[in-house]
Amino acid sequence: DYQNGIVGGLGAEAEPLLQRAGRALAAARAAGLPVIYVKVCFRPGHPEIGERNPAFATAKESNRYVAGTAEAEIHPAVAPRAGEIVVEKRRVSAFAGSDLEVILRARRIDTLVLCGIATSGVVLSTVRQAADADYRLVVLADACGDRDPEVHRVLTGKVFPRQAEVTSVDEFVGRLQRAK
Repeated sequence: DYQNGIVGGLGAEAEPLLQRAGRALAAARAAGLPVIYVKVCFRPGHPEIGERNPAFATAKESNRYVAGTAEAEIHPAVAPRAGEIVVEKRRVSAFAGSDLEVILRARRIDTLVLCGIATSGVVLSTVRQAADADYRLVVLADACGDRDPEVHRVLTGKVFPRQAEVTSVDEFVGRLQRAK
């Protein structure tokens, strides 16, 4: 969810977060790892959002994150390269309302390295669902952002370590470089 409309909500933290995520992406690409993006977006009129879904009610009411609009696109600082897969989801988890699991199975991917915005949204929901599906998980804590720094701290320091390895972008990049 490193999308224009979401990154903008982080204020001053956005730029350093984009830089760290960009370093992680560059290292993954250099190591030959597949890079898959996931973004939340909806059809015009938001037919995917029901009246009992308060989490997305605001998006529907304000006509946000419509596929093809600038705010629904991945931020240019971390934009996909030609040939990289972009998955569209309709809910918080990267798996919910998307074909992500089909893509992962087809490519025989069993380990996911996650970063995203928000730590308390897409990252939390994806960690939980991926762990239940038996994926090995790595969370790049400093490439995840949340409007509430305390929630981010608790999730990355206490909750995620139960189901994922939590590390930094520097550590991830260093491991990839040492593996060459």
